[in-house]
Amino acid sequence: MKLIIAAIKPFKLEEVREALTSIGVRGMMVTEIKGFGSQSGHTEIYRGAEYAVNFVPKVRLEIVVTDSLADQVVATIATTAKTDKIGDGKIFVLDVAQAVRVRTGEINDDAL
Repeated sequence: MKLIIAAIKPFKLEEVREALTSIGVRGMMVTEIKGFGSQSGHTEIYRGAEYAVNFVPKVRLEIVVTDSLADQVVATIATTAKTDKIGDGKIFVLDVAQAVRVRTGEINDDAL
């Protein structure tokens, strides 16, 4: 099993969710986060005063899938979340040692 963690632009969330659902992803966790990468934030003007925004809003997706589906999930997120502008995000893939469905006690692939 693989844990896929993706940080994407918030306005791309629904489009990415629909694309993942269409390839068979059955669930995901979503968290609103702030961060910075290559863009290192930006400046904005509010009521005439300029101030620095050091952390940019993002959405973090956490998805656990079978090994066989992992590459397709990564490719789907990468193509769907892409805007060709700086700050499109990052995707990380980690190994998962065990998964348990609390309600039924199913483990690993059956728990997904």
